[in-house]
Amino acid sequence: QVQLEESGGGLVQAGGSLRLSCVASGRTFSSILMGWFRQAPGKEREFVAVIAWRDGSTYYGDSAKGRFTLSRDNAKNTAYLQMSSLKPEDTAVYYCAATHRLSRPDRGWAPGWYDYWGQGTQVTVSS
Repeated sequence: QVQLEESGGGLVQAGGSLRLSCVASGRTFSSILMGWFRQAPGKEREFVAVIAWRDGSTYYGDSAKGRFTLSRDNAKNTAYLQMSSLKPEDTAVYYCAATHRLSRPDRGWAPGWYDYWGQGTQVTVSS
């Protein structure tokens, strides 16, 4: 089992920045992928970004490219999603998720691969 806990959400104006954190605990996770997804009201869950814990390689969804940066701190068992140039359409609940079933980040865009999910953190971007 892997437990995940997100934090860092909040209200920000358009053009601003936020950094989300996801702390992982539990089962050995040197081989996991950790992904970020978001879900806005009435919409499907959308892939944001994913990182391979072993080597830090990343893969981004189209909405995140050029604006978001995903990194991890092995010593703290924490992943960070730095979000910049935020837009109102970025408003959503953001979830981190983990899987042992994939190793390549470019395969980690589908939520069905993930077995462990955090409770989510709300991000609201005002115009």
